Amino acid sequence: MGDFPYMSAGETMTQAITAFGEVSTPPEPASDIHVMSIIGQIEGHIILPPQNKTTKYEHVIPQLVAVEQNKSIKGLLVVLNTVGGDVEAGLAIAEMIDTMSKPSVSLILGGGHSIALPVAVSCKYSFIASTATVTVHPLRLSGLVIGVPQTYEYLEKMQDRVIKFVSEHSAITQDKLRELMFRTGELVRDVGTVLVGVDAVTSGLIDEVGGLSTALDALKQLIQAKYSEAKVDNSVPQISKNKGAPLQ
Repeated sequence: MGDFPYMSAGETMTQAITAFGEVSTPPEPASDIHVMSIIGQIEGHIILPPQNKTTKYEHVIPQLVAVEQNKSIKGLLVVLNTVGGDVEAGLAIAEMIDTMSKPSVSLILGGGHSIALPVAVSCKYSFIASTATVTVHPLRLSGLVIGVPQTYEYLEKMQDRVIKFVSEHSAITQDKLRELMFRTGELVRDVGTVLVGVDAVTSGLIDEVGGLSTALDALKQLIQAKYSEAKVDNSVPQISKNKGAPLQ
């Protein structure tokens, strides 16, 4: 066997340890699940200060294209812990995930606020940790404003786009989502709603309370339903793209 033809496998390993001082651990087989994390603040068209923890959308979008084209990747797990950020950038990421052919599952840990919500619901199925939160509030604008009426009209149209996207990819109605956005008295000196874990599920925004293992199990179930022969005879339970269908 190699340089030691008369030795057993165990003796060869012992000899290798003596000769080289260590035995390297074999690499783990490549996973067919790609994990994409969206953390900090979603950075869009404006570069944020260097002390800000950011996820740059120009890095995420090519990554999603690569996942879609890679035949060895069967599913996508999106892990979110973000305060939100650039509205158009976040919506672009959500639109990309929504139009992928491969199964996707999102998991909110800590918090998935503001424009992170469309990203979470763009996946085929969504989870939130029991102590994680989602903040729903109206769109905000910072910086110099030229032409207040025109800017207000633009914000209204952008907000309508976000509401439409979220309602179409979750079990919440547009009216209920608007009510949560403009609710007063819950956020200090502001309007909006903070939903913790099960509240986000009860409202219809997120599908299920769960953690990493449950999110991975759901994604594996979706992958099996899409790629295995079990999909043909319907022996694998299907997860509805219309939110609110519990896992079986």
